[in-house]
Amino acid sequence: MRHRKANRKLGRTGAHRQALLSSLVCNFIQQRRIRTTVAKAKEARRLAEKMVTLAKRGTLAARRAAIATLRDKRRVGELFSVIAPVFRDRAGGYTRVVRLGRRRSDGAELALLEWVGLAPVVRERKKKKPAEKAADKAAAEG
Repeated sequence: MRHRKANRKLGRTGAHRQALLSSLVCNFIQQRRIRTTVAKAKEARRLAEKMVTLAKRGTLAARRAAIATLRDKRRVGELFSVIAPVFRDRAGGYTRVVRLGRRRSDGAELALLEWVGLAPVVRERKKKKPAEKAADKAAAEG
């Protein structure tokens, strides 16, 4: 029985799970929105909200604790300087999980994890060079 067991195992060892969640939260901080499975999104949400609470304190000890958990100084800096000030007056509930339906390949339930009140980062696609376009056309034709 799983009485009083707080976290999901996600089919991984403890170290692998910690690395996965750290990576998810770092990408979440960078992109402001990530698409993943519902179980991973719920676990990443727990960690992200704890990191925001740390960042709202703004102390050196809080910064060091966040770096120890996330292992990426740039993302922790962004968390403390950009994200935490937005949620300064909010008591909790910094993120939302929006369900998207099932993935076609394996039927896993997908979700979108996003910050409440923060717009996602818009990524621009790379434009192909004329030489790459010609190579693509040649490959398609023959």
